[in-house]
Amino acid sequence: MPKTPQGAGEQPGQLPEGGADVRPSADDSARTREAVRGRTVAERKKKYLVAPRPLPATAGFLAPAVLAPGLSLSNVQQALQGLGDIDIVDTVGTGSGLGASSLGGQSEGVLVARMTDQKAGELHQRGQGRLIVERDQHLQLLDPMLSRPDLVSSLTPYSGPVVEVVMAVLGKDGAPLADAEVSLFGGLLPSTAVTGPDGTARLRLYGEDTHTINGLYAKPRADYWSFFQRDPDISLNEPNVVMLHALADWPALNRLPIQNAMGWGARAMRLDQVPPPFRGQGIRIAVIDSGVATTHGNLNRIRAGFDVINKQVDRNTWNTDILGHGSHCAGVIGASDPSWGIRGFAPEAEIHVCKLFPGGQISQLIDALEYCIENQIDVVNLSLGGSGPSEALERQIVRAKQAGVACIAAAGNSGGPVQYPAASPHVLAVAAVGKVDEFPPDSYHTETVGQDIDPQGFFTARFSCAGPQVDVCAPGVAIVSSVPPNNFAAWDGTSMAAPHVTGLAALVLAHRPEFQGLLRARGPERVERLFQVLRLSARPVTLADPARVGYGMPDALVALGLSMMPGQQIGQWQMPVTGVMMPPGMMAHDNGVRYPAGFAAQAGIGPQSLSPITGFPFGLGLGGLHSSGW
Repeated sequence: MPKTPQGAGEQPGQLPEGGADVRPSADDSARTREAVRGRTVAERKKKYLVAPRPLPATAGFLAPAVLAPGLSLSNVQQALQGLGDIDIVDTVGTGSGLGASSLGGQSEGVLVARMTDQKAGELHQRGQGRLIVERDQHLQLLDPMLSRPDLVSSLTPYSGPVVEVVMAVLGKDGAPLADAEVSLFGGLLPSTAVTGPDGTARLRLYGEDTHTINGLYAKPRADYWSFFQRDPDISLNEPNVVMLHALADWPALNRLPIQNAMGWGARAMRLDQVPPPFRGQGIRIAVIDSGVATTHGNLNRIRAGFDVINKQVDRNTWNTDILGHGSHCAGVIGASDPSWGIRGFAPEAEIHVCKLFPGGQISQLIDALEYCIENQIDVVNLSLGGSGPSEALERQIVRAKQAGVACIAAAGNSGGPVQYPAASPHVLAVAAVGKVDEFPPDSYHTETVGQDIDPQGFFTARFSCAGPQVDVCAPGVAIVSSVPPNNFAAWDGTSMAAPHVTGLAALVLAHRPEFQGLLRARGPERVERLFQVLRLSARPVTLADPARVGYGMPDALVALGLSMMPGQQIGQWQMPVTGVMMPPGMMAHDNGVRYPAGFAAQAGIGPQSLSPITGFPFGLGLGGLHSSGW
């Protein structure tokens, strides 16, 4: 709006009638610059992964004077340094182990560089298809998490009644339980608090009464079952008491941890019928997770590891686990004390810990897989996922497979499509199932029960991701395992299902005769045969379709060659019957390798016996750039 000329009744500095001019004058702007000094806000640099992509030599790259036609990692590094405003902070995936030259000399590593999104877009364009340029995604442990809001709004009232509800959480013999999470759902806003040393928590509710509350959830830190009450009768006048049941009071866990017990998942997979000498001797397993608490009586035999996120300061801090997630997974795989706690699948396997959380990113997962290649790890447990696929990570997964490293991944807990890296055709993807009689009916585990309960009580977990990439399913509801410092907890998740299959995979490699003979040599054939054994040992569970359970739940006796599936002949593995366990078109097979339907046709990495990657099927678009990031 232009200023009204002076002389029309206004004094200098007066606002004209009917409007306001709020624009600062030149003098005002000058005074503001003098009063406020600082740095102009601009886009921050983010971490990107940059690597040469093996493609047929056609177009040039950048400019001939900057980079020679023969593209190598060192060429790329020199080019980035010459472009300016790009900071190279690390190089990952450059080891010299068995997988170092597995892609025909094309897998020299990946540069981790800081740059703006604009600079990354320019770099991708100048690369003319010969560079991988993708955001270094943050990874998540596959536990259900609260999502960030989709829009800016507020439901918190500016005024009105606010009431306080006092909850008291008690354990065995009425002892108060500290650090228990208590949540009330329904009404205007959910309310959550954590109990103090006296076992009480105070939750604020907006409104005059509690009739709108439709759920009460109490989650203990360890050693007790959770509690859930739909439509709870809540008092405002006195403390509301929640009594939790101890894990050890459950019949199947009688006297835990004083007396060694076996989890329901292991029993469901018939580990309890496996001969005692079958304990995974000689097999190396990597748990890429949040670390492992070696203070725990079930985990104190673990001696090797690598703190990936802290490697610049101290690589050896892998044995602390502030989240407990890695300890829980490691306990399912290899809890080792024969007289105390929970029995793991492969208690005499050599477990290596790669600490990636909290804060892990794709670049660090590539680094962890390099550790696995260098240390000749046999099986890797990946109870983690990212927001989208990664071409750089896919190349490293292929390298690991070429080196004989078998990756077993959790399908995800969002209830949607299978997450990555479980969606990769070069890993074994594991979904989660539960069993109705394996947890108290007043625990929160009841909220995971689906509608597909079979006559044995198995159901697919509501949270479990589904899709054609699911290979098998495993127990992932109410799984009791080790948590820091020396306790036990019952957790849900495909994170808990994957370790069941990882542990069984170690037993198969250690004790199934073919893996001591022709398949003893490390390589992709060994990995693919292991995956085949696990898939074809599975039996159907739940009434769900194969997109939710894959081939079914692996059976330890069948996988170890100690028993046969119905209709199976000695020395043979029966393929699932179409329409019974696998619908037409769900999986494409070529040379024994499993691909999601349509994958092999669009990717350059399948039927050619794991030849160098020439394409990427996940539709990343502009070099893996995403419209929003971390």
